[in-house]
Amino acid sequence: MREHYRHFNAATVIDASEAYKAHLQKGGVMFMTLAGAMSTAELGRSLAEMIREGKVHAICCTGANLEEDIFNLVAHTHYVRVPHWRELPAKEEVKLHARHLNRVTDTCIPEEEAIRRLERAVLDEWTRADKSGERYFPHEFFYRILLSGKLKKFYDTDPKNSWLLAAAERNLPIIVPGWEDSTLGNIYAAHCMEGDVKNVHTVRSGIEYMMMLADWYTATAKKSSIGFYQIGGGIAGDFPICVVPMLHQDLRRKGVPLWGYFCQISDSTTSYGSYSGATPNEKITWGKLGADTPRFVIESDATIVAPLMFAYVMGK
Repeated sequence: MREHYRHFNAATVIDASEAYKAHLQKGGVMFMTLAGAMSTAELGRSLAEMIREGKVHAICCTGANLEEDIFNLVAHTHYVRVPHWRELPAKEEVKLHARHLNRVTDTCIPEEEAIRRLERAVLDEWTRADKSGERYFPHEFFYRILLSGKLKKFYDTDPKNSWLLAAAERNLPIIVPGWEDSTLGNIYAAHCMEGDVKNVHTVRSGIEYMMMLADWYTATAKKSSIGFYQIGGGIAGDFPICVVPMLHQDLRRKGVPLWGYFCQISDSTTSYGSYSGATPNEKITWGKLGADTPRFVIESDATIVAPLMFAYVMGK
């Protein structure tokens, strides 16, 4: 049992899940954010099904979650598990590094089978687009790779468990703020420095992502209430939730509705020095949520809570 389980509040989880279902039943759509290392924690096992059932309509995630879903797809059996990672001495970490194993909590991602395998595929797409003067968002490059089938021969786990593949098949809008802060982002910078990619803007930017999100929110909100389901803290949640006050206060648009539902799963304590630990009520003062918006905070480990909520929403 994980130590964060002590914070688990079953009543809040049920209430938040019921409100999620009610939001969808009223014709609402759900915007989901993924922080932390949820892809390496294999959230795709339940999230992919949520996407296929039409219970998630757009996603904002970190660059790590974007790429790590594919890493797992093509290198699953090459991963190395470290069950006693909290007690791992530094000399054992050095040994993992020497074996080209990159540790994420209790799971080590293999350099060659995962990272370099994806690099070779995406580099072909970067250079092709660069030479033709085309520009795409980070997730669009990954969509092109997955839908082309060029990685199929490397699939190392059941593809039905890949949330990014499910999203690509539905052409789900994805926002990836701060993509540069990821393994593939670092690799892209290196290829730009080496001259393999001539135009650094071949991969579109975070500012363009915000503009894309503003257009999506404006168009979608005309037809449906938009809910906000946040897993973890950081930029994955902070970036997209600000689109509403931007539309109101900076673009001065009238009649743009606030987010229609809010749920955050986080074990972060709310304080000045916490990791994006603001309470939902604080978001009211910033023009993100309303006084009547259903609001929930579940203080627990998202690797436990999110799959439980997904199962509840899907009626499992």
